[in-house]
Amino acid sequence: MPPRRVAVIGAGAAGLVAARELRREGHAPVVFERAAAVGGNWLYDEDAPASAADLLGAGGVHSSLYASLRTNLPRECMGFLDFPFVPDPDVGAETETSYSHDPRRFPGHKEVLRYLEAFARRFDLHGLVRFETEVVRVRRDDASAGWKVSYCSGKLAHGSSEQEEVFDAVVVCNGHLAEPHIADIAGIDTWPGKQMHSHNYRVPDSFHGQVVVVIGSAPSGHEISRDIAGIAKEVHVARRSPPTSEMQSTARANLWLHPMVERAEEDGSVVFKDGSRVKADAIVHCTGYKYNFPFLGDDVGIYVDDNRVGPLYQHVFPPHLAPHISFIGLHIKALLFPLFQLQSNWVAGVLSGRIKLPSQDEMMEHVATFYMEMEADVFPKRNTHNLGACTYKYEDWVAEKCGHEKIEGWRKEMFIAALKNFAHRRESYQDEWDDDHLLPQAHRDFAKYF
Repeated sequence: MPPRRVAVIGAGAAGLVAARELRREGHAPVVFERAAAVGGNWLYDEDAPASAADLLGAGGVHSSLYASLRTNLPRECMGFLDFPFVPDPDVGAETETSYSHDPRRFPGHKEVLRYLEAFARRFDLHGLVRFETEVVRVRRDDASAGWKVSYCSGKLAHGSSEQEEVFDAVVVCNGHLAEPHIADIAGIDTWPGKQMHSHNYRVPDSFHGQVVVVIGSAPSGHEISRDIAGIAKEVHVARRSPPTSEMQSTARANLWLHPMVERAEEDGSVVFKDGSRVKADAIVHCTGYKYNFPFLGDDVGIYVDDNRVGPLYQHVFPPHLAPHISFIGLHIKALLFPLFQLQSNWVAGVLSGRIKLPSQDEMMEHVATFYMEMEADVFPKRNTHNLGACTYKYEDWVAEKCGHEKIEGWRKEMFIAALKNFAHRRESYQDEWDDDHLLPQAHRDFAKYF
């Protein structure tokens, strides 16, 4: 097939590697990024909404980073397959890889941004990106069998006049950590305290001396609750699963674990499912996010139902539109950056004709079977893109389709070790680990890229 002109939406980790893989395949990618720099969610925005009315919504802010955030995976296993994310021994040197200011195995968010910036420099991607340009509409162009992409440019992009261009294909890489999901709590409408979603949390200062309920104990809930505990009077963490014996000790005198919240009351009380209660000043919802594609109209035929984006063949291609529109990076609980790379290579190869997709009917049959298997396993619809135990099977499948080597064994082992560490040593998992024996193998594999 001839080279395609491809619109890539977003210049975060997924968008950057998608642009690189598309260009490597001979296509002409144009990346639309509403921020003024690359990085996507890793581009820290300290200007979270100050208005109480905005604290539960997106509030116009894309990034969900808070100041103290650190990665929840070791840096070595989370980097792209051919651009290692390792501490740079030549910090400050004028080299392609000198980005490291934070050598920790679980570095802070600034280090991840430096890594993505270095990736963009190394592969000369900045010239492909239209900064401060927001995509507002994507629709089919019947005349050319392509896609009309409408966008606004400038610092006030959403208020500027629209422009439109036609592309052969669209790759959606806008992420899924910008539209907050809020816990449904009985009585919350008349509860008098302050509420905030983790999307708008940056620093703990506003919780000084308060009693705070944090809902959720995934990595963000874990870190934010510990962050707030350093300044609050009390912090109470509500978890979906009951606290285990390992988790009942938090090593903090003012932090307690509870079952999920049952209801909130007008006197300021928050009641947990075991009947215990606290009078709280604030609730912080660390309850995840909703997939959101505001630029895709209903006429495109792609839906989001309880966080299931569909119908999608192998989480990437809508069968009725393939290969002219695709999604990179919908997954959670996976080796994300390597997966972004493999999915991008797959999309680029399909667009060039190097890789063949099944027929539309075959892809739809696969989607229907997948959904039926999820239902039979009583797997919630909201977890459709949670790879879980199928992480390596899926990643290896995509790698095989691309003609790429499978993800390295040490990387998989490091990922599993990190998950186990988080489950059993949450207070110290980012500073104590048991996988140093994997580093020599990792560094031998990395050596060929330097």
